[in-house]
Formats: sequence, C-alpha cells, structure tokens
Amino acid sequence: MQLGEVAAEGVLRIRTLMVNVYIVRTGGTWVLVDAGLTGYARTIIDAAAQFTGSRTPPQAIILTHGHFDHVGALDELLERWNVPVYAHRLERPYLNGESAYPPPDPLVGGGVMALLSRLYPRGPIDVSRRLQILPDDGSVPVMPGWRHVFTPGHTAGHIALFRESDRTLIAGDAVVAVKQESMSAVLAQRPEMHGPPAYFTPDWVAAASSARALAALEPEVLATGHGVVLRGGPMRQALHTLAANFQHSEVPS
Repeated sequence: MQLGEVAAEGVLRIRTLMVNVYIVRTGGTWVLVDAGLTGYARTIIDAAAQFTGSRTPPQAIILTHGHFDHVGALDELLERWNVPVYAHRLERPYLNGESAYPPPDPLVGGGVMALLSRLYPRGPIDVSRRLQILPDDGSVPVMPGWRHVFTPGHTAGHIALFRESDRTLIAGDAVVAVKQESMSAVLAQRPEMHGPPAYFTPDWVAAASSARALAALEPEVLATGHGVVLRGGPMRQALHTLAANFQHSEVPS
C-alpha cells in the first residue's frame, strides 16, 4: 500500500493528521519538505523508504516555516538523521530558541480549529546546530531545478518551493486547499482554495502579496500544507480568484 499520494513527478504528499509533508526525489537522493506533527516520524521514515526505495537519510529538511504543525516530528527525525535544516533567514529566531511566534487569534475565521488555536504550541524550538539559511538568490542548495519563493504573511520568513520544469508548486501555508479553520472541512478534506489559516496569520498585507506572487507563477500542480493536491486550469483559476479577492474573502474584518 502506498503511504501517501504522488503529487507530481518525484513528489510524494504525506498527510500527518491535519498537515502535509512532502518527499521530493532529486536525482539519486531526496529531501523532506516540512516535518509535520509530533508522533509522525515513523510514518515519514517508512513512506520515504517506500517512495525512494532506500532507507538512506535525506540530503536535508527544508522548512516552509516553523509553526508547530510543520516541525512537530523534527527533533525525532534529527535524532535519526544527521542532516541540515534549511529555512529562510527571517525564520531563524523561531528555530534557534530565541523567539516564540505571535499568539493566535482564535476569534477570527470561525470554526472549531480556530477556537482550538489558543492551545497550539508557539515555540520556539532550537535546531540551531543543524540550521542553514537559504540563499537570498532563491536557490535551494540540495534541490536542483527548484527555487524558493519568499511568501511572508503567515510567518515573517515563510517560503514556497517551485519547480519551473513542470510548474509544480509546494506552497506551504501561503495558500491552502481546505478551509483550515473548520474541523468538518479538515476531516473531510473538502478541496477549497483559501489563504493561510486566519487564526495564525499576523500580516495580512504581506499574505495578500504572497498569494498574488504564487498566482503569477501559473502552477500546474499546487501542493499545499493543508488539504489535497490541486491541478490544472480549475486550480489556476481558483488561485487567481483568491489573489484578486483576497482582501474581501480572506482578511478578517
């Protein structure tokens, strides 16, 4: 049985309860994008072995950002793998033990997931011994053919990853494919284009700009941090509609 969903050539989506992580094959090696929730290290390791055909550790772990649901299994994975962790320089304070993320606002967005957000860990975590900062030129040292796109708003140093050759976009939480504030939508994984989870997004001006930047990439495959993989023309239309109407449809009043 396949432990995950093939999102694009060489890209596997693994769902860790309410959040996705991605395994990306790069030639004869691979990288892990995000680290999901606590308790899912074994799931990630087994899925990677099945997808890559080897128990070889990844070249690196790339973080779109450092929220708890994207770094939950990181410590356990790093106990097993002596690999670097790459992130944007503006995420450094949340990954080296310096700073906690701003508190969530459980009253925005509606829904049970939003109300529960007051219980979510805000960090910081400390992976400073493994932390490497992504180059400012957009390159990703361990992912030939990919570039990182600066997409702040949900966090100060949020990034997405884009592969030009087939227009595959791993968007993190800059945009998501489910209404993450709603427990029923998350459980059913109803596909629906949205901006970042409202309860954990402090900068809506930057978030709107990031949505426009991702729409301008004209992706063929959209693999987000929450929800199913979306593809093709209907996805692009939904992404452009989201970007155009972001202030009205996504920004809390």
